[in-house]
Amino acid sequence: MMLKDRTISLPYYYVQGKGNIVSDMDGEKVMLSIHNGKYYNLGEIGGRIWELIARPVEISQIVAALMSEYEVDQSECELEVISFIGMLSKEGLIESGEDYGLL
Repeated sequence: MMLKDRTISLPYYYVQGKGNIVSDMDGEKVMLSIHNGKYYNLGEIGGRIWELIARPVEISQIVAALMSEYEVDQSECELEVISFIGMLSKEGLIESGEDYGLL
């Protein structure tokens, strides 16, 4: 199911949507959505989050991974991850649901 007008929920699982072409450019990830024809510059950390959601994961798992790789405060990290996931969701680039963890 696609997230559209729903708030990002911590217990939900998030995973990359289909139909996106992603490339590395000078350490940053850029993406072309086949569905809407838009380009996105995910940046370095956004690109890392994209890698982490290759399989269904929860926000807490993304935050834990980023905190182990970067020096960042947990609450700031959570806010940034939620914001980024929200943007991906609004653009229709990811899927989410409570059931993904069972896969």
